[in-house]
Amino acid sequence: MMRPEHRQRRRAFRRRPVVRIRGLTINRLLPNILTTLALCAGLTGIRYAVHERWEQAVTAILVAAVLDGLDGRVARLLRGSSKFGAELDSLADIVSFGVSPAVILYLWMMQDAGSLGWLAVMAYAVCAALRLARFNTALDDTTLPPFAYNYFTGVPVPAGAMLILMPLMISFEFSSGFWAAPLLVGLWTVFVALLLVSRIPTFSMKVVRIPQEYIVPVLVGIGLVATLLVTATWPTLVALGLIYVGSMFFSVRRYAHLKRQAALMMGDLDEEEDRPPAAVPAQPPPDRPDQPNAA
Repeated sequence: MMRPEHRQRRRAFRRRPVVRIRGLTINRLLPNILTTLALCAGLTGIRYAVHERWEQAVTAILVAAVLDGLDGRVARLLRGSSKFGAELDSLADIVSFGVSPAVILYLWMMQDAGSLGWLAVMAYAVCAALRLARFNTALDDTTLPPFAYNYFTGVPVPAGAMLILMPLMISFEFSSGFWAAPLLVGLWTVFVALLLVSRIPTFSMKVVRIPQEYIVPVLVGIGLVATLLVTATWPTLVALGLIYVGSMFFSVRRYAHLKRQAALMMGDLDEEEDRPPAAVPAQPPPDRPDQPNAA
């Protein structure tokens, strides 16, 4: 027969919990993988620029922008958002859309402007870093009105990268012209840098809801834009950039309109709170059994 101590050891061995390997699933890692790929694409743009392969350099920044737009959406869909991912995304953005476009632009044209050209691209990189720092600090801001969440404050850094590379994109179709002058390119770079740190409200496409009756036209328009990007890539990108700059006039007006509406609503609520309660008409006291009814 089995001894009592042997039985206790056997029971303890059976009850021993199974040790599972701790870690993250691929679904949780996928947003960070996309962010890392965006960082690699941005750095690859610098490599192409060093070898004067300008079209490949701009394409690398475009790929980084697409990956940057996907990582946040994938993180929300897979519920893989984390503090680590947010910090990694900001660090990747400053390299891919702050440093890399500035270096590409400097190697392409701004080095001919000497110190002024370097000052222009450096101003853009610094403003991109400031823009990202302001964006990160505003994530935990709970004092914003509800309508403000549909807008960015200033131009996002990926959009800014596309904007400062527009003169280079134009040169792909037209080899020479006033758009390739170092002075004009420098002024355009400084202008885009100021847009990054400005307080201009710009549309955010993350929370836009398309009405049911406009879904088919929107899909047709997306298909048309995709076709133009394949057949005439650089003119289409330049046109999209100009449309984006023009949309700022409408975003400013729309934001101001929503702000006025919110102020009027708050004013009406304050008036209702300050208004004294309506006087209640006096009611005759109820008849008592010990008192005769009034004649």
